[in-house]
Amino acid sequence: MSRIGKRPITIPAKVQVAIDGTNIVVKGPKGELSRTLTPNVSLSQEGEILHVNRRDETRTSKQLHGLSRTLVANMVEGVSQGFQRRLEIQGVGYRAQVQGRNLVLNMGYSHQVQIEPPEGIQFAVEGTTNVIVSGYDKEIVGNTAAKIRAVRPPEPYKGKGIRYAGEVVRRKAGKTGKGGKK
Repeated sequence: MSRIGKRPITIPAKVQVAIDGTNIVVKGPKGELSRTLTPNVSLSQEGEILHVNRRDETRTSKQLHGLSRTLVANMVEGVSQGFQRRLEIQGVGYRAQVQGRNLVLNMGYSHQVQIEPPEGIQFAVEGTTNVIVSGYDKEIVGNTAAKIRAVRPPEPYKGKGIRYAGEVVRRKAGKTGKGGKK
């Protein structure tokens, strides 16, 4: 049994859920999300509680049960509260700023890197080294944060680059400088 799939989803007061077979549309104060779920699961709503149920006991249905429940729960949480991902920039001269809606990164290249946000995503910069990616779709927030991190991933010798907040970068020892060729 899927422990995650059995948990009910509580719908907040400001959120409307429309179910049409395997299609679900969730509307809330932050935005609107829709998704077509696999035919192996069914959705049922009882007042302010939403249940995701398996149609049969096949292995595929069991595998998709918890996934489908988590996707729907993320939709409900996203349109009511939203998601955010924090990034930290480390390195001398590395900085970020917001120009209009775009994020402009100075990461030691010969040019500035501009990143345009997808629809429903906002950028914020605290100081010059902390970037906050926020939006109502968890998948798009995570993908956008990964694209920003890919501009200059943290390197293992000095730790310079862009990392997620709280990410631990494994460090390597550099060259010792002795024992050269004769």
